[in-house]
Amino acid sequence: MKFIRKLFSFKRLLITSIILLLVLNVFSFYGLYTHKFYLLEYDNYIFPILSIVHFVYLYALWFKTNENEPPDLPMRNTEYTLYFVFLIYVFKFLESIYILSTYDDFKNHYIPDTFLPIGISLVVLYFFLLLITLVAFYYRKEKIGGFNFEDYNDIDSWK
Repeated sequence: MKFIRKLFSFKRLLITSIILLLVLNVFSFYGLYTHKFYLLEYDNYIFPILSIVHFVYLYALWFKTNENEPPDLPMRNTEYTLYFVFLIYVFKFLESIYILSTYDDFKNHYIPDTFLPIGISLVVLYFFLLLITLVAFYYRKEKIGGFNFEDYNDIDSWK
């Protein structure tokens, strides 16, 4: 873990995460087989909408670190939602690998020259997104602390 901490400082983690999410949001509309962007298909909007949870989590992580605040219920709920989104990231990573593996199946058809370079780039970007998301969870635990469920149960919402 020391290597990852040296490679990704907290500030670098935030910036890299934002850039990766923005690039992958754009590529979620891209069709590898056709070399076109499909903006009118609703399933292409799933990844950008779910990545909003990641952006909110990064903002909460940055805010809590700067203000030296302990974790709270909204941050906990956001992190738990990000666990689900992380599974979607894993699915997209595996889907990209599967799409790349079908390259030989379509040798007799016209496949754009950008298929392999962009496909490999997408696999690498999704891998880095998975890695950086795990590092963000680690930084939350290290810099902000763990979630103390007993304190949350003692909160009096009537005050």
